[in-house]
Amino acid sequence: MQSYQAANDALKDKVILVTGAGDGIGKEAALTYASHGATLILLGKTVSKLTAVYDEIIAAGGKEPAIIPLDLKGATAKHYRDMASTIQAEFGKLDGVLHNAGILGVLSPFEHIDLPTWNDIMQVNVTAAMLISQALIPVLKRSESASIVFTSSGVGRKGRAFWGPYAVSKFATEGLMQIMADEFDNTTVRVNCINPGATRTKMRSRAYPGEDVSLLKTPADLMWLYLYLMSDDSKDVNGQSLDAQIK
Repeated sequence: MQSYQAANDALKDKVILVTGAGDGIGKEAALTYASHGATLILLGKTVSKLTAVYDEIIAAGGKEPAIIPLDLKGATAKHYRDMASTIQAEFGKLDGVLHNAGILGVLSPFEHIDLPTWNDIMQVNVTAAMLISQALIPVLKRSESASIVFTSSGVGRKGRAFWGPYAVSKFATEGLMQIMADEFDNTTVRVNCINPGATRTKMRSRAYPGEDVSLLKTPADLMWLYLYLMSDDSKDVNGQSLDAQIK
């Protein structure tokens, strides 16, 4: 599957929301989706970063994106319901959601995990993704073929010492995906996970500050899978946790 190549117009007429769209994999996914014909809704907490992505999309000849500045740490269910109402009013439907926003916290021994850090990670990585998905389901159901993609991690499949709340949040993400995929099976909404693997991002550099980044894949190297799961080529794929880097 890693040889998959999307057609240039694979996402033509699709409307796709990307969270964490200002940096790293989220930014690369937004630019890639736009280059394949999609209209992007860019969600993130830093307006200047979202504006920079907006400008890149326009400069490359893409369709004008929408920007939603929102800090998932403090956003409420009402914020997401209001967002869903705005998307439905502006676009009439939603064809895809990439849940890419996430925080790492601090790697530490289990005994040193503090509750505020635990709560922040669960809020951003799990609760926000659940609430966003819940609010957007009615809009996604207006699409003939809608895709929800969650961002997972290798530590969300097999626990690893010192990864504490981040790893637990990714186990929860895998479970959330499986529950939703089973519940929406045989509908027009499919739900899957991507494990990006070791990638040259700011989050990775915080976890492994001494690592030789030249040995890591870039976000662009992973986009084949992000395109596959958002395109209609994957319309029969549901409930899967896929690796962007196949060894």
